This record gives sequence, structure tokens and C-alpha cells, in this order.
Amino acid sequence: MAAQSFAERDRVLLVANGIGLWITAVLVGWMYMFMLLGEIELFPLIPSIDVQIPGEARGWNMAHLEGVTNGLLLMAIAAIAPLLVLGARQRRWLFWSAVVTGWGFTVPAWANALAGTRGLAFDGGPFEGGIANSVIYLSGWPPVLAVHLVFALLVLGVIQKFKSLADA
Repeated sequence: MAAQSFAERDRVLLVANGIGLWITAVLVGWMYMFMLLGEIELFPLIPSIDVQIPGEARGWNMAHLEGVTNGLLLMAIAAIAPLLVLGARQRRWLFWSAVVTGWGFTVPAWANALAGTRGLAFDGGPFEGGIANSVIYLSGWPPVLAVHLVFALLVLGVIQKFKSLADA
């Protein structure tokens, strides 16, 4: 099949996943706030409830922002999709790599916040290690690979679009 742009269905699914990541970011943001306060504070809706949410501010901030930025990434890809010319297989790889990137960076960041780990190196590297850190580290490999594929396919798609304009 000749190279072409994304189907509208795929663009809508990228936006839907981006919105899902934003909703996740909001939920993580609530947990972040309650962790900082040491209580669920929603006056005047409900009385304060003492809670001890594990982790530290740095980890919760990262988890919150991962959902925001990855949601934006998926929506940006959907928005620029008409400017990409890719073959059918390349479009499928870009779509799934983008989804894996978005969720695959966001969910482990949330797990790191809860576990008080960083997941940057197997057994922690210079940071605290342990089984949770190592599992989160290993779960980070699919999105690490996927994000590089996303950007390579975006560059390829734009170059092919540019060439198609020059041919016209």
C-alpha cells in the first residue's frame, strides 16, 4: 500500500489515550497533594482524614508530570498526523509505540512514587535499590525503546511529506 497519513480512527484513539493520561495525572496529582499534606483535606466537602501516602515530593511531582507531558505527546502526534506520510506498517508501529511510550513512562513513574524508588538502574545504581526498583526499571525498557522509534518515525513521516510536496 502506498504511503499515506493516519486514519482518523487512529488519531481519535491517540487523543483518547492522551486524555486518559491526563485523567491519570489528575488522580496522581490528588495523591501528590494528600502526600504533601499528610491528610485528605477537602473542606467543606468532608472533614480532614489523616493519611500517610508513601514516597517523596520529587517522585510524586515526576509521576504527576509524566501523565501531563505524555498525554500532550499523544495529542500532538494526533494533531500533526496529517503532516506525516508513512506506510501502513510504519503507521501501526508509530501508533503502538506512541501508546507504549505514553503509558509505559507514566505508570512506572506512579509506581516509583508509591515505592519511594527511582527505577533508573537495576538494583538502584546510586539510589536505593530493592525488588520494587528493579521491577520498575525492567518495566521501563519497552517505553525507552518505543520513544526512540516514535521520534524516528515522526522524522521519517515529515521528510516523506516534504518530499511529496516537492513532487507536486
